Amino acid sequence: MSDGVAAGTREDRSGDALDELLRGEGYEVERRVVPDERGEIAAAIRDLAGSARLVLTTGGTGLAPRDVTPEATRDVLEREATGIAHALRADSIAKTPHGLLSRGAAGVLGSTLVVNLPGSTGGCRDGFAVLRPALEHALELLADDPTEHEQT
Repeated sequence: MSDGVAAGTREDRSGDALDELLRGEGYEVERRVVPDERGEIAAAIRDLAGSARLVLTTGGTGLAPRDVTPEATRDVLEREATGIAHALRADSIAKTPHGLLSRGAAGVLGSTLVVNLPGSTGGCRDGFAVLRPALEHALELLADDPTEHEQT
């Protein structure tokens, strides 16, 4: 989510980093570049959730007036996953005081997990590292697949 990337005046470094991390984990990746417009962000998330198990966003989670990714995300979420958002913030705060400024959201739309990650390359990588250990289990739960916690 970036006006500059959408306009072609800035590179999508965090998107590139996230793409590399996801492909390294064996995920297929479909990317979208969306300007910092609440309606466009919400529409992109809704559209991607129609075919994806996971939607990760980068950017637009800070305090700048055009940072509206969390609001757009909450517009489409059916259920929030506040533990994910809190864990991402806690990790970020431990590394930089700027982590206090993050407002990212996380939750569920249908059977898709949606998570907002910071727009900085480092913040995006760090956020994915926090999410990664629980990611497959979360996706299994959303797909209603049997998990190791079920009793037979």
